[in-house]
Amino acid sequence: MGGLVGWFVVWLVTDVMDVFGVALTPVTTLWTALGFGGVSLAVANLFRSRWWRKLIAVVSIPVFVAAAFCGINADFGAYRNLNDTLGVVPYRGLQLHAERGEVVTGIDWKATVADPAGDPPAVPAKGEVGTVRIPGTESRFPAREAVVYLPPIALTPNPPALPVLYALSGQPGAPADMFTAGGVATAMDDFAKTHGGYAPIVVAADQLGGPGRNPMCVDSRDYGNSATYLLADVRNWVRSHLRVSGDPAGWGVFGYSQGATCAVQFATERPDLFGSALASSSELGPTLGNEELTIATGFGGSKAAYEKAQPAAQMKANAPYRDSVMVVGAGQNDAKYSAFARTLYQDAEKAGIHAQLLNSPGTAHDWKTVRYVLAHGFPAIAAQMGLGS
Repeated sequence: MGGLVGWFVVWLVTDVMDVFGVALTPVTTLWTALGFGGVSLAVANLFRSRWWRKLIAVVSIPVFVAAAFCGINADFGAYRNLNDTLGVVPYRGLQLHAERGEVVTGIDWKATVADPAGDPPAVPAKGEVGTVRIPGTESRFPAREAVVYLPPIALTPNPPALPVLYALSGQPGAPADMFTAGGVATAMDDFAKTHGGYAPIVVAADQLGGPGRNPMCVDSRDYGNSATYLLADVRNWVRSHLRVSGDPAGWGVFGYSQGATCAVQFATERPDLFGSALASSSELGPTLGNEELTIATGFGGSKAAYEKAQPAAQMKANAPYRDSVMVVGAGQNDAKYSAFARTLYQDAEKAGIHAQLLNSPGTAHDWKTVRYVLAHGFPAIAAQMGLGS
């Protein structure tokens, strides 16, 4: 009976009420039903039973809940350990190098690496990940600490100007999610191993301002100036604290779900700032799940502003794109977002963007899809950034 109740709850929450905005996989549905079934069995043994059965029932309830949680997490691929579950950021403050400032476009990055004697530097085996505070100087956006990855070549005595990749989490979420669940640092280190220590500097800034907020990466009275924070404050901080490329082709945005939607928004609206986007499970555009609510709170009641902000409208307005790359992907078992990905891919191709469509086998709206899209989509982004083989 408890299992049927669990199945009914999943059906009600996802199929009827669409609380999460995504469909749950059969595996998650099964574990939910098993969890409800186990708990209901334990509760039944609390009544008209001997004391030892009551004791076993009390002890078994958290066991059933934990087992269901672990099964669902294995399917979703979000948490590696208890610290991740509790939201503990596993990174220390990043110690930045003394070098500052932007190197002009056109300099050969590899030529700038050698020391004055012409000897190549010793390149570390892995990059470094740490937290930084990027203030909302212009936006006044209440951002949480960002997480930054410096590739191995950036840790050498005279680092070259490197490309930059924004990494934006889903919602609810936090900047560290892109590293703990998304495996960004591991992917970049693997790339660097076969490319002389080169990989982009990855900046996971906070576009949300809190795990339960969704500012949609736009400026609004109700949610704050998320767009200005990312496009002005974060960009200015990166350019003033790190040696980075000044070429738009050297800047890209990678994101998951809400963050993927932001990636597509920025790459289509501001090709003068970003040359590429890598999007895992993106919406078609900024949304709160309800068009009327989105327009009222995110766009000051202006339907024209809302429609203008949609990537499809931006691609029509800015076509043909001179030099832009977009890789969009979704899980094979995520019909809704797979359809979104196909639409974005088709719109991008029509607008002259070099587009690629990925379909993650056997996954849904989860972190397994994120890691698949990153692994299979990043080579095209790297080539755009000048880091290809």
